[in-house]
Amino acid sequence: MTMNKLLILALAAASTATLLPAHAQTYQWKDAAGRTIISDTPPPATSGARAIGARTPAVVKEGVADKTAAEPRSTAEKDMEFRKRQQEAREKAGKAEKEQAAAREKQENCDRARRNLATLESQQPVASVDDQGQRQLMGDEQRTREIEQARRYIAETCAQ
Repeated sequence: MTMNKLLILALAAASTATLLPAHAQTYQWKDAAGRTIISDTPPPATSGARAIGARTPAVVKEGVADKTAAEPRSTAEKDMEFRKRQQEAREKAGKAEKEQAAAREKQENCDRARRNLATLESQQPVASVDDQGQRQLMGDEQRTREIEQARRYIAETCAQ
């Protein structure tokens, strides 16, 4: 009795294996005489050929099958594309935020340099800290150098 079951199972597997090629691509076209030809091989360079039984419709031109409709995307592919768009948006937002922070810092540095220049140009006494950490009043020569340095920084860095 078990031998019969094994034989039936083997026949079922063999018949399934022989039916698989039946699901191959099939092409249909009209030849020069106007006859309709259906074949499993792509037609010669013929316009108006189409695939039959394919998952997506295809038009055959010059022996090459061009898909006319995009294949449906799976949920995983859609999800992956969505995540990619989200990542790109996050990167773009992060880049914009960094650029804004750099612009704010540059503006603050320019404001500080302008205030420093205004202080140096006002004839009020200005002190600086020396190497030992002691405060010393700036002399005229040092004040002139600091004013030139501040003007150069403002001219190079701060656009008006």
